[in-house]
Amino acid sequence: MLWVDKHRPKSLDSLDVHPELTTRLAAMSEDGEIPHLLFYGPAGSGKKTRVLALLKRIYGPGAERVRLEHRSFKTPSNRVVELTTVASNYHIEMSPGDAGIYDRYVVQDIIKEIAQNRSISASMGGGGSDDKKSKIGHKVVVLVGVDRLTKQAQAGLRRTMERYTSSCRLILLCHSPSKVIEPVRSRCLGVRVPAPSESEVCSVLTSVCRKESLTLPPALAARVAKVSKRNLRRAVLMIEACRVQQYPFSEDQEVQMTDWENYITQLAREVVLEQSPRRLLEAREKLYELLTNCIPADIILKTLTRELVKNLDCKLWGEVFKWAAFYEHRLHMGSKEILHLEAFVAKFMSIYKAYIIAEFM
Repeated sequence: MLWVDKHRPKSLDSLDVHPELTTRLAAMSEDGEIPHLLFYGPAGSGKKTRVLALLKRIYGPGAERVRLEHRSFKTPSNRVVELTTVASNYHIEMSPGDAGIYDRYVVQDIIKEIAQNRSISASMGGGGSDDKKSKIGHKVVVLVGVDRLTKQAQAGLRRTMERYTSSCRLILLCHSPSKVIEPVRSRCLGVRVPAPSESEVCSVLTSVCRKESLTLPPALAARVAKVSKRNLRRAVLMIEACRVQQYPFSEDQEVQMTDWENYITQLAREVVLEQSPRRLLEAREKLYELLTNCIPADIILKTLTRELVKNLDCKLWGEVFKWAAFYEHRLHMGSKEILHLEAFVAKFMSIYKAYIIAEFM
């Protein structure tokens, strides 16, 4: 088992990052009744960990006994959409954005099904010993990546929330609440989960290594915290990769980056070296490979932009960032991600070649 799963906190009391937020969640779940919730924050900040700890607080250990299910959903055009869900007797977790343009049918069908099959906690004693918890009559639907849903799916989600609010509670997770429509946001209690500080990341890494009976140099922990950009999940994966690479740890040990990041770094280097139709075709093949390996298009664009400006004169930064923002907006408005990524690369080549020609004339 990966360390990130093995050492994931299981209860609210064991969460040692953002204690004030943990206190608020504990008070909110005291009687087992929660409103619809919208957790938002950067990747690796601990949104899902807090949701799972909250569910355990409400329903008890039964919320941890989950099963993996492969479900099929039928669209009005008789197309079958398959999706993988994680479910217990008290909740179901899914990422409806994986269904693409058919996410609307997935959201409506799953919430309707959950709402019609009321929680069995009332008959089995719920998750706690007190009477309040034993009377919980609703199930929880956890939707991951709500900001990736289409506008039609979000509109359908709003109507479904209103209709089944008595027997079903929704917990929504996203990176940016600005990409969630206002009617959905207004029906949820927003919970912001900020990224942990670098010192908190170092503390967690030291704690994980101590549980694994390893000695972690503070300098290496600080470098991992900085390179991971305060993404706690990524930091734990990096320190585990360092353990596989070399142990005992050394302070100047190389921190391994992910393969897809190295791939984008190589792509950026090639684009800066040569601007030609042949290079653009090669870049398109690399972008296709990243997309087919499930790297989100907006992450590709942000990482590529960051790597490109490392090799540029600061005079070009403003224009490159302007066009990166332009094509990121196009990514969210359009449907063919490869077209917008390729267009950004072509635009960068045009800008950079014009700058080089002007410099040498």
